[in-house]
Amino acid sequence: MVLPPPPSQPPPGVLGRRSVLLGTAVWCLGTAGCSGGAQSSPAPTSPGARSRTPSAASPTGPASASGSSSGAASPAATLPEAVPWRPGPGEIEPAAKLAAVRLVEALGTWPAGQGGREAAAARVASLGVSESIASQLAAEAGSLAPSADAAVVRVIDAQYGGILSDTASVLVVCDQPTLAGSAVHHGGTTVDVRLSLGSGGWAVTGLHPATPGPAKTLDSAARDVLAQSRIELPPASVADIRSGAVHDSVLRAMLQLAGTYRLSVSVVRSGHPLDVFGTDRPSDHPLGRAFDVWRIDGRPVVDPATSRSLITGFMRAAASAGSYNVGGPVQLTGGATANQFFSDNTHHDHVHVGFSS
Repeated sequence: MVLPPPPSQPPPGVLGRRSVLLGTAVWCLGTAGCSGGAQSSPAPTSPGARSRTPSAASPTGPASASGSSSGAASPAATLPEAVPWRPGPGEIEPAAKLAAVRLVEALGTWPAGQGGREAAAARVASLGVSESIASQLAAEAGSLAPSADAAVVRVIDAQYGGILSDTASVLVVCDQPTLAGSAVHHGGTTVDVRLSLGSGGWAVTGLHPATPGPAKTLDSAARDVLAQSRIELPPASVADIRSGAVHDSVLRAMLQLAGTYRLSVSVVRSGHPLDVFGTDRPSDHPLGRAFDVWRIDGRPVVDPATSRSLITGFMRAAASAGSYNVGGPVQLTGGATANQFFSDNTHHDHVHVGFSS
């Protein structure tokens, strides 16, 4: 199913060990409400670990007009209110996520008459970013800047594509309704936001928005996943599946897991780093051989209040569904191979489910 617009975020948790460069700006955008050189991917037709180095980009493919997933026009002419995302409890580095999210919210939310690259750069500069970097980031907005009179970004989830001591990739998963004339269109995207840590806190250094590619005729597994109400998919993941670039192993595993769990998917293929972060090892995501789950049965993986048995049960069920590479916040033993289960800081906020073919 297509994921509905996200509800208001939970109250903020503890803001972590480091200061925020971009996360403290508060700004309003009129009627839209208050908000806060990429490497090419493998061809979608070439069918198998996770994030990437700071020099490699998110997967790209033949882009649609906006790169986002669009639905039919709504007769309403009023955009929903922007709801600034806030980190909940359990985040290991909330300042990095806040810096990434505030930047995406600024780029992707604008009132009527304030679209375009120059206005986007001004909104980013208002967060305290230098004019040169603001112009660079506005130029990299891609699918976050569809052609529209007005737009509102509502963040569904922010998860790590990778985090090291002084660099990070934050995958900002967005719902983005837009206003064109008198009609509201429903879409969204996922943005791989790159950051570095300096004396002033976490600063955004680059953006790699999703470009899922054009829709193709779907097989039965893809149609079943899109129709399954127990599988919540954000716009970019819906577009990934519609593009035909997601392997049947992934689709069949989603359907099998949905027999027991309600799963909220964050990322499938596009909007994810090409390589495992900090390495040159290719990730399974750009090849259409993996998916990430940020919420199980309505409970965020990152939340310490979420039952560890729920998470570990889901991880073992993912392995039983054929995944050779299951990562999450808990290190499990007893896999079919020595490396079937893994855990690290990157995966404290989601469960990764990867396939070899």
